[in-house]
Amino acid sequence: MKNANSKWLYLIILALIWGSSFILIKKSLLGLTPYQLGALRTVITGVFLFAVGFKSIKSIKKQEWKWVALTGFVGSFIPAFLFAIAETEIDSAVTSILNSLVPLNTVLLGFAIFKITSTKRQILGVIIGFIGTSILILKGAELNPNQNYLFAGYIIIATCMYALNVNIIKKHLQYVKPLSIATGNYVAIIIPAIVILCFTDFFNERTFSHPDFKMSVIYIVILSLFGTALAKVLFNKLVQMSTPVFASSVTYLMPLVALVWGLLDGESFSAVQGFGSCIILVGVYLSHNRQK
Repeated sequence: MKNANSKWLYLIILALIWGSSFILIKKSLLGLTPYQLGALRTVITGVFLFAVGFKSIKSIKKQEWKWVALTGFVGSFIPAFLFAIAETEIDSAVTSILNSLVPLNTVLLGFAIFKITSTKRQILGVIIGFIGTSILILKGAELNPNQNYLFAGYIIIATCMYALNVNIIKKHLQYVKPLSIATGNYVAIIIPAIVILCFTDFFNERTFSHPDFKMSVIYIVILSLFGTALAKVLFNKLVQMSTPVFASSVTYLMPLVALVWGLLDGESFSAVQGFGSCIILVGVYLSHNRQK
């Protein structure tokens, strides 16, 4: 019973943290490029995790390192850039709703790659979810003609990577400590992030002199420490104490938090988009609830 209550607490905390991440990404892009944002976010998170959890990586077995490295790239490194690129064209609230495809993709990839069987109810949920996604994207393109909704593809790719990440953790890293996984992830990806950062002109005087540079860095630090480092440890723990689909269903609640932030920041959101969002969440709900 205690474990059941704990997993819901973890879920709510993660929803609040990750639901606020989208507006932080948007604000960070005011003074930085998407590649600077993705690389700097990875470096800052890595430094923080090394400071608090470097000793914990000793518990990772040699045969587990390939899975730790893989989850680092598909669960953190690549999505950090994909979300930043997408938000150069798409509102943060819409991005968060598209992120709700994670549980649906968890079901699809769980069946396709990890041979985790799916019920008819879950398959129906996947179909409904894609219908809602189509409505959200098409109506968004109509409502915001100045935005390129083809960039929604970056979010869809990222959700597939998150789904792959959660299935790998559950199947291959079930008994590795959450802090060990998170720290090990950044052992694998921090060097590539530093290399990318060096090639983005981040250390150029022109970048430092941008009027929004200081605030952008502050937003990234908040995003890195809470939205990435802390949240990653909490999420790994949630996966281990529950199921991949339950853990990924944090995306039920994230859009509500992100939508509030988006509206406060002046983003437009139509009733039809709200309808499409509800359809997505219905699809996620169906995919989450297994038939007995």
